[in-house]
Amino acid sequence: MSGLAINQLSMRFDLPNGSSVQALQDVSLSLKAGELLSVLGPSGCGKTTLLNIVAGFLAPTAGEIVLNGHKVTGPHPERGMVFQQGALFEWMNVRENVGFGPRMKGMPTREKAEIVNHLLDVVGLQDFKDKAVYELSGGMQQRVALARCLANEPDVILMDEPLGALDALTREKMQGLVLKLWKETGKTIILITHSVEEALLLGERLIVMAPRPGRIHKEYNLPFAEMGVGQDLREVKKHPDFNKVREEILSMIWNMEEEIMGRTEETA
Repeated sequence: MSGLAINQLSMRFDLPNGSSVQALQDVSLSLKAGELLSVLGPSGCGKTTLLNIVAGFLAPTAGEIVLNGHKVTGPHPERGMVFQQGALFEWMNVRENVGFGPRMKGMPTREKAEIVNHLLDVVGLQDFKDKAVYELSGGMQQRVALARCLANEPDVILMDEPLGALDALTREKMQGLVLKLWKETGKTIILITHSVEEALLLGERLIVMAPRPGRIHKEYNLPFAEMGVGQDLREVKKHPDFNKVREEILSMIWNMEEEIMGRTEETA
C-alpha cells in the first residue's frame, strides 16, 4: 500500500521536574504518494515534533507512522529531511555534498557522478559544483540541500522551514523550485512553515494545527500549488481566492495566539 499514514499520533515530553508537556494529541492524516502538504500553526503547536516523528528522529508516545505499508521505527533513506539551515558538510564541496548519500550506499563512481550531475542541473548549480559550500549564498546552500536529499531517492521529503532564513526574492525563487521538483519527481512532500502565504503557494493540501496539545484544527484542499508550477507566483497571489483563504487563516492563527497569551497571563 503506497502513501503515508499518520495514525492517532500523540507525543508527551516528560520533564526533569516531574511535570510533562503534551505536544501532540491524536493526530491522524493520510497522504497519497505524490501529494504536497503544508503545515501551519502558532508557535509551540507541535509542527516540528510531528515532522521529527515522521522522520524517525522521535518515537511517539502513542500511535504510529506507516509508509508504504511499513511502520516507521527510525530514520531511513526513504524519508529525506531538508532543514531551515542546510546542515551541509562544510569540509566538502558542492558535488561531494550531493554525492554523499550515493557514496554511503556504495554506488559505483560513474553512476554516482551521473546522478550528481543531473541533480546539479535540476537545481541550477552545475557551474558551482567545485565550490566550497561556505562560498555560496543562503539560497544556493538550500539548493544543495535539496539536491543532496533527492540524491538518496526518498519516497517522502520532509521540509522544516527550509526557506525561512532567505530574503524575499530568493525565497520566491526557491518556492518556484520546490514546486518544479514536486511536479517533476512525483515525491510526497511535507513542508512546515510559519508563512501563511508560503503555505498557500506550496500546499496542495494544507493543515492548520491548534495550540498545544497539537492537533489538526482545519484542513484545506487548494489549487494554488498546481497553478504555480512553471508560473509567476506573484500572479497566483493575485487570485481572489488566494487572498480570501489567506485572511481566513491569518485570523484563525491570530485568535489562537491570543488564546495562548491569555492562558499565559492567567498562570503568571
